[in-house]
Amino acid sequence: MTLDLAPRPGAAGVGRMIAAQVAMETRLLLRNGEQLLLALVIPLLLLVAGTESSRIVDLGPGRPIDIIAPGVLALAILSSSFTSLAIATGFERRYGVIKRLGSTPLPRWGLLVGKAGSVLLVQLVQLVVLCAVALWLGWQPHGGAAAYGWLVVYTLLGTAAFGALALLVAGTLRAEATLAVANLVYVLLLVGGAVLVPLDRYPEAAQAPMTLLPTAALSDGLRTVFAGDAPPTSSLVVLLVWAGVASVATARTFKWE
Repeated sequence: MTLDLAPRPGAAGVGRMIAAQVAMETRLLLRNGEQLLLALVIPLLLLVAGTESSRIVDLGPGRPIDIIAPGVLALAILSSSFTSLAIATGFERRYGVIKRLGSTPLPRWGLLVGKAGSVLLVQLVQLVVLCAVALWLGWQPHGGAAAYGWLVVYTLLGTAAFGALALLVAGTLRAEATLAVANLVYVLLLVGGAVLVPLDRYPEAAQAPMTLLPTAALSDGLRTVFAGDAPPTSSLVVLLVWAGVASVATARTFKWE
């Protein structure tokens, strides 16, 4: 048997490069305490506090945990695919990370696929942990396997919409402005985006425009499917429109340097 030590210079396959990029993006995200706070700690605190929320906020008929749990799942999708992604990408632009990655054999679309793969991995952990804690707190989801199937669909649509918005912000603003905007939007949507409080609990005059918000569409859709009903078509359309419009705007305005 002969040992072949002949050099074989050249880039790795695209699949291996993207897998390595996904792993690196995930490690960087998990090492960031602020992003872990947004991704898991805050949703878990709101989930636990939500069991007593009926004493503070009128959530409407039904058990508080059954109303709060789908909203917390929507909040987790928002935090990882918008706030965390926008902040991370904004500072990568500032420190020239994206510029240097552009000089590697990894194609630009591969970089975006790597970021999307990292977000989906984090969301998988988020949703498993939050669903387990919600069930432990007494959540009684209906709809069986179909409801969890729709959870996957809504997660993909929500990630596409919020992820495109995150890259739109991070690709056009400075890092400090991206940090401020991403956190401000997160807080505003958490309070007034029909995430935790159902849409029909808001003033009647505000309900129609709020149905156009991606957070309202996502949380309302999840509440409906976990109540055992068919998903509202309007919520799917709203998320698709947000994903399409934000993707086009990002493709036209994103600055890599």
